[in-house]
Amino acid sequence: MSSYFMGMIMLLVGSIAMLVPAVKVLTGADTITKTINLNPIIGTVNFVIDPLSAFFICVIAVMSISSIIYANGYLKPYIQNGKKIGAHMLFAIALIFSMFAVVTCQNGLMFLICWEIMSLSSFFLVIFENEKKEVLQAGIKYLVFMHISVLFIIIAFAICTIKSGSFDFSSFAKVLSTNRNLANTVFLLSFIGFGTKAGFVPFHNWLPDAHPAAPSHVSAIMSGVMIKTGIYGILRMLVLIGTPSKMLGFIVLGISVISALYGVLYAITQHDLKRLLAYHSIENIGIIGIGLGVGMIGLAYENTPVAILGFAGGILHVLNHSIFKELLFLSAGSVYTKTHTKNIEILGGLIKKMPHTAILFLIGSVAICGLPPFNGFISEFLVYFGMMKGLTINSFFAFVALIFSIAGLALVGTMAILCFTKAFSIIFLGMPRSKNAESANSDNNKVMILPMYFLALLTLIIGLMPQYVFKLILRPVSVFTDVNTISAEPVTIMQTISLMGIVLIVFVIILSLLKVLSGKKIEIQETWGCGFDRPNNHMQYSASSYASPFLSMLKPLFKKIFDVEKPRKLFPKSAHFSLHIEDIEEAYVLKPLLKLDEWFLTKFEKLQNGNLQTYIKYGLLFLVLIIAGSLFIA
Repeated sequence: MSSYFMGMIMLLVGSIAMLVPAVKVLTGADTITKTINLNPIIGTVNFVIDPLSAFFICVIAVMSISSIIYANGYLKPYIQNGKKIGAHMLFAIALIFSMFAVVTCQNGLMFLICWEIMSLSSFFLVIFENEKKEVLQAGIKYLVFMHISVLFIIIAFAICTIKSGSFDFSSFAKVLSTNRNLANTVFLLSFIGFGTKAGFVPFHNWLPDAHPAAPSHVSAIMSGVMIKTGIYGILRMLVLIGTPSKMLGFIVLGISVISALYGVLYAITQHDLKRLLAYHSIENIGIIGIGLGVGMIGLAYENTPVAILGFAGGILHVLNHSIFKELLFLSAGSVYTKTHTKNIEILGGLIKKMPHTAILFLIGSVAICGLPPFNGFISEFLVYFGMMKGLTINSFFAFVALIFSIAGLALVGTMAILCFTKAFSIIFLGMPRSKNAESANSDNNKVMILPMYFLALLTLIIGLMPQYVFKLILRPVSVFTDVNTISAEPVTIMQTISLMGIVLIVFVIILSLLKVLSGKKIEIQETWGCGFDRPNNHMQYSASSYASPFLSMLKPLFKKIFDVEKPRKLFPKSAHFSLHIEDIEEAYVLKPLLKLDEWFLTKFEKLQNGNLQTYIKYGLLFLVLIIAGSLFIA
């Protein structure tokens, strides 16, 4: 039996074992607790499936299974070229099982162990193509950020352990719920740690590099599922501190709005398809954070309807983003396997050769833009609804903050539509712009296409039946506030949305049937070319020219890097122009820090001279200093 199928069996067995109790809890059963006594250091560890954990278990299981099934087709070319995937599958299973452990573990020390396993296993998945220098660089960058992340979580947990005298989360809760200043400090520290994993700005810089470097099914798991463990960590800390302060609510809301705007703005500038999708992960993490921020503000001001709608919108968007982002990454993987490029500037015309991928990418694009009748509209609507309800809070500062947040989220939706009309049209419409696009084969691999259709179906089901999904989402929301006080208004609105969505689908089907039954043949004519009878791919919009009018208004927000070869003669043999937009945090913060670090380390180059005797001398000198120091202290 191949390593892939062994891994698939392990995943199915483990996922079903976790899904069954999780579904029971999510549909009304009591919290399930499993206690394990590990050793004198860690002590007793409780693994708990409460409604919040149950929700994340379902997301992890369903999305991971879809991606690993897709991987069977995606990895075939690598296997045929002699690439061994045994270790890859092992790390994939380790990642998924460690995520299950993270969302159920209630012991601080054990949580950190599971968190580290998750980070290390995902690092090895990112560097699958480790023969490429850029992949290794992205992997190392990811690993560095993850260890910065865990450092802040360790500090937060260490403070809680010192104050409570225990690693158990229930002990943390007793201490944090009675000390507001301590709760604020611990939450902010953990928000930096978990926010780095999630991809909030300014802790996002690893994400646009790691996702493009990883194989597409790994990118789907990381973006669709793994970064949500950061959201889970923030939510779990919120459970531990109880009612948050107003300050924390506004901080989360502000950072989230900035993240959403930053992510979608930089997505528009990208030419690498997977990098574009990675920046949209930052955008959608921002949207999730807006929901959580609204929920926290509702709790702080004791406005239960606002809290419920905010948390419901944020938590539902965790699910929705997992579905449509995984669909988009898998679609990007299909494009890559057929064209061997992620550069959308040299694609085009793929809808004729890859119709399944084209329609699935379009569905994912409509969903991520928050348009009906797909799932992205529902969660964003709940977030909007929560912010509108929040305007009734008797606080001028809250009113102003929510007004700006509503405007920011509206702008995010507009820019998302601009970005995905660009992406879909440049990749799938028009004429092929290169041999890569011309030589693309048909996307008839059922192992890759079926998981994508399953995800597309989920986007439509949630979009057409939001009232049932909303009632289900209230279970994890109940961990934060009393959901029984919510009025029937949201459910009634959801029923109306459902009805309008169904009417729209039926209307489109009827029009299509009338067209088919009319018996008229569709005539295809050449597009009018202003009298020019020989159109070619150079006459089409490029991705850069499509977005240029919008981006030209925002020049200070980007650092532009030009690559220009000017024509030298009257009839030049070659000339080219390309533009790369660099992340301003990368350009003005990280790179100067790295240069400073490199300069500092070069001062110690002489110490490493390759002479064995010198190294022995260093060792002896160190021992003498240690002995002298111990005598001095004594």
